[in-house]
Amino acid sequence: MKSSSFLALFALVLAGVSGAHAQGYPSRPITIVVGFAPGGPTDTVARVLAERMKNPLGETLVVENQAGAAGTIAGNRVAHADQDGYTLSVGQWTTNVGAVAAFPVQYDVLKDFEPIALLTSSKLWIVARKDLPADNVRELVAWLKANPGKANAASVGVGSAAHVCLVDLKNRSGTDFQLVSYRGGAPAVQDLASGQADFACLEAGQTLGLYRAGKVKIIGVASGTRWFGAPEVPTLAEGGLPGVEIEFWHGLWAPKNTPHDVIAKLNAAVVEAFADPAVRERFAAIGHNVPPRDRLTPQALFAHHKAEIEKWWPIMKAAGIKAPGT
Repeated sequence: MKSSSFLALFALVLAGVSGAHAQGYPSRPITIVVGFAPGGPTDTVARVLAERMKNPLGETLVVENQAGAAGTIAGNRVAHADQDGYTLSVGQWTTNVGAVAAFPVQYDVLKDFEPIALLTSSKLWIVARKDLPADNVRELVAWLKANPGKANAASVGVGSAAHVCLVDLKNRSGTDFQLVSYRGGAPAVQDLASGQADFACLEAGQTLGLYRAGKVKIIGVASGTRWFGAPEVPTLAEGGLPGVEIEFWHGLWAPKNTPHDVIAKLNAAVVEAFADPAVRERFAAIGHNVPPRDRLTPQALFAHHKAEIEKWWPIMKAAGIKAPGT
């Protein structure tokens, strides 16, 4: 048999195997790995989708929480899992952009995963203690410049969106302030509400209740557009500080070389889930936006992910953001 004929036959056999695999997929429960403890926004995104995706897929999707190293332990697990579509990752800005630049990882975040779909996104905004002597971004910048190095900003996790947002704010405003690291969003919010911290860059949905109750004030939204949950709050750009734009987006991935037909089935299940009004309402209730239909493709997730890395990694490198001991 000529080599060209053999290669053609081999390709047909591989295509048949892949098609047969996808035709019978899934035949057992699917695991979705989340790199954080239960109860946070990423865990919520995974569980809402897992519950709804079981209808079109015909199998249970089990969410497993594997916290540690800003989600990179979970990322490593999925990157090296079997390429059969039964181990997936729900990641987000921190796990798939910030943390992989700050922590030493044993995988390539773009090359070692198959993108399935872009998931929800939420806004970050600058939250301040209620008695901070600044009510908008211009006043905040003026106060920081009048008190260089004295203010303390609550930073959550090395390489997190909340951390990098503050670094970008410092760079673009030409100000200097202290970054105080917290183990999680909850203690940072607590110190803001009690006046122990001056300000922070946090997920809007996480602090909306405190804002409505008058326990904190909001300086501005770190986005190109206002947030639907509090449309009265202007963006930082509207307040005179353009460019500080960072959204807390989520995505769904499988290990590299997972069969394309399997990826297509999973993507279709995500699309169906997001088309459900009940699912959209659940995400709206926590302040999350659902992507438009034309962005719910594997290609759109890859392009968005790549663009975010190209934007933020140079900023992180210039700021010397690295995990302790690395």
